Amino acid sequence: MPAKSNDNKPKLLSGGNPQIPKADGDAPVQSYIAAMPGWKSDVGRLLDEIICDVVPDVRKAVKWNSPFYGAADREGWFASYHCFTKYIKVAFFDGASLTPPPPEPSKHEKVRYFHVFEAKPFDESQFADWVRQAAALPGEKL
Repeated sequence: MPAKSNDNKPKLLSGGNPQIPKADGDAPVQSYIAAMPGWKSDVGRLLDEIICDVVPDVRKAVKWNSPFYGAADREGWFASYHCFTKYIKVAFFDGASLTPPPPEPSKHEKVRYFHVFEAKPFDESQFADWVRQAAALPGEKL
């Protein structure tokens, strides 16, 4: 069981990332989103909502203190996100195959990132298109 603060909320790790036990399903993802600090929780709900709208049968899990999303008909994962101090980092595991690819590179050739900042609205339509494309690709087995 992860360490909790005195108010029974999940512990926030470096950068404000919630410490949530590994588990499959929507419930641990919703616990993660609820524990995201400040403005990040609203963005987490929006990201989850867009992903669920685009991929209605999406599989969810929390692994390594991050929500993961996968297509129901495949074992792998297509996306995840993680809280940092000033932004949320969305990972597309085969992001280099998306058109256009998400803007942030990775040390892993196939992975691309998209950063969401508090004061900078993001293009929800573009995000939904990346999700649609990513969910159609073979998932990353982690």
